[in-house]
Amino acid sequence: MRNPILCALVVMLLGVFRVSAGEGEVNVFTARHYESDKQLYEEFKKATGITVNAISGNAPELIERIKREGESTRADLFITVDGGILGAAKKSGVLQPVRTPAVDERVPSHLRDPEYHWLGLTTRCRIIVYSKERVNPSALSTYAALADPEWKGKILVRSSAGLYDQSLLASLIILDGAEKAERWAAGIAANLARDPQGNDRDQAKAIAAGKGDLALMNTYYIGQMLNSKDPEEVKVARNTGLFFPDQAGDGVHVNISGVGLVKHAKNRDNAVRFIEFLLDVPAQEGFSAGNYEFPVNPKARKHELLESWGDFKTQRIDFNRLGDENPEAVRIFSKVGWK
Repeated sequence: MRNPILCALVVMLLGVFRVSAGEGEVNVFTARHYESDKQLYEEFKKATGITVNAISGNAPELIERIKREGESTRADLFITVDGGILGAAKKSGVLQPVRTPAVDERVPSHLRDPEYHWLGLTTRCRIIVYSKERVNPSALSTYAALADPEWKGKILVRSSAGLYDQSLLASLIILDGAEKAERWAAGIAANLARDPQGNDRDQAKAIAAGKGDLALMNTYYIGQMLNSKDPEEVKVARNTGLFFPDQAGDGVHVNISGVGLVKHAKNRDNAVRFIEFLLDVPAQEGFSAGNYEFPVNPKARKHELLESWGDFKTQRIDFNRLGDENPEAVRIFSKVGWK
């Protein structure tokens, strides 16, 4: 394995799960596309003899496929990276509840569906990233303050077609109401340094190039860039600061990666076993070491980089509601000109 931390975790995983060969398979329809996930699939097979077949794709398309296939679907588990999408999967009727003592122990109640149709695997925060050269962090405070005139021509964002900012805006609708959320989105659109473009990494690179001073980014991108094989990405990340907004208010926006047991799963026992594996401490620490995400299991240690960011307050919302408010968020983005 390329990652020495994950190599060490393999030994731990094999100690937790008794190896038994030839125990079948579990079919995972996943919208996560990370190398660290593939390594965990391999470790589960080594520990249990169960083969993980991963079918990757766009989350809404995977939900539609599972729904269309009905009882004949191959899917045992659905995994994705957004609470709103998990809520949409539940609402579409393709998931069934899964509750075990291990689930209750390893997933805090605010990071799982109240009816256990989906369970959180990891979390990530959408933070403010800023130029260390041009921005004094004492000038930063809240998401709302980014709409103030002082930031005109200084903010960088990705396209509003991206799910990350849609869910951020949906969370603000939930917390503050649509009218206030619309004013915020309009203020951001008025303060943009350029038209929205690129992914989160591109926003950090644009800060380094002097095209803007601030950006909205997910925390795990910073971890990936700081540990990149590309020295330019490392340099960019080292020259940007991280700010966790709204610490005196509702807290920083958090989104969730999660898993749901498919309603017509053919390999239910294997699927539940795999869920419990992913929620146990070694795999949770593998997610954090491999992709710089926050574990949901409170007993799991965060990667040392994440630990260095200290403690912070996070939003507490019903993640299912992100999906409910997503159409309103999309409407607002279109109305205010956030392309």
